[in-house]
Amino acid sequence: MNLIISILSISFDIAKKISFQKQKRYTRFIVRLSIAATAISVAAIIITLSIVNGFQESIANKVFNFWGHIRIGSVNGMPIEENSSSLHLPLSKIKSSAPFILQPSVLSFQQDIEGVVVKGIPFEKTIFANRNQNSIIISDVLATKLNIPIDSHIRLYFMNNGSIQQRKMKVIGLFHSGIEEYDKQFVITSINLLQQLNQQLNKVDGYTITLANSEQMNEPEISKITNEINENLPANMVATSIIDYYPQIFDWINVQTVNRNVIITILIIIAIVNLLTSLFILMLESVNLIGTLTALGATHHFIRNIFLYQASFVCWIGMGIGCFLGIGFSLLQQYYGFIQLDETAYFIKTMPIKMYPIQIALVLMGTAIISYLSFLIPTLWIKKIDPTKTIKFD
Repeated sequence: MNLIISILSISFDIAKKISFQKQKRYTRFIVRLSIAATAISVAAIIITLSIVNGFQESIANKVFNFWGHIRIGSVNGMPIEENSSSLHLPLSKIKSSAPFILQPSVLSFQQDIEGVVVKGIPFEKTIFANRNQNSIIISDVLATKLNIPIDSHIRLYFMNNGSIQQRKMKVIGLFHSGIEEYDKQFVITSINLLQQLNQQLNKVDGYTITLANSEQMNEPEISKITNEINENLPANMVATSIIDYYPQIFDWINVQTVNRNVIITILIIIAIVNLLTSLFILMLESVNLIGTLTALGATHHFIRNIFLYQASFVCWIGMGIGCFLGIGFSLLQQYYGFIQLDETAYFIKTMPIKMYPIQIALVLMGTAIISYLSFLIPTLWIKKIDPTKTIKFD
């Protein structure tokens, strides 16, 4: 055991000396260049993961905040009775449920008109509480487009049973979802107003369901709970995941996963090629050393350990610096948001960041394992070196 430790210690000392000694400037340059390239690759992988995680979570949450995670409605699209107790929901998995009504309308302000969808929700769920039911919230996009100030009055025109009905509404607030499709299309008012308008005081279009532990919810879990709810609903009602209602948005979110994997694969390949190239160069420069050690009776395993240690210096120092840079950049963006985006294209004003420690650990572990397996390839060349020729070479 002591002999093995001694041999390993000698291999380590030789590797450290030839990697960082001041006399060999070319070797030091190659080592530093390889460390820098490895650091950049690892940092880029961590930043890529953080950005994609942030995009996926932020955009999904925008949709969930507006619609909930699951929508319950009738099979034929007709209004249903407002009675949430008849839904038999799995309460341990449900954070909240709220009835809603959607009704097309035309919004008029001064000389301007705009087609909108009026979303009716309960008073107590919004800032409508303690307000007159003829109050309305519009998006900041719509307010800017039609020059509608807060506390001004607008008119809504509804087609009801072949006749046009109008309501004078006071704008009491603005909302901003960041999703242009919603901001241009929807306005929000009291569900009671629409029930009175339709003369259906106990009818609603459906229910929005917000799940508990929403931050930990993913597509399979939401689908599982949706199926569980469907098993207990009356025959004329159906629960549908919001992911299935808006597949175009969530398909776009899933595409980011594919892009992320492609980028990470390319970065890992670049890092491995860089490490292999640097190791080959370091071995070529140390041909005389290899020949001398072989002539002195050193085994191929002993010599291989020298260069594996040398490659390890590059790998671990590079990964450490890359981890620091990647996490540092992500934290700066997360807290200061210095990178801004075009919200009309990305649904988000500030580039979002979401880091998962397990992902960072897997990146470092995976990079280390792949690198060590790759290091074994160039060290096979050691067996082909003829000590008599290499010693004469000098």
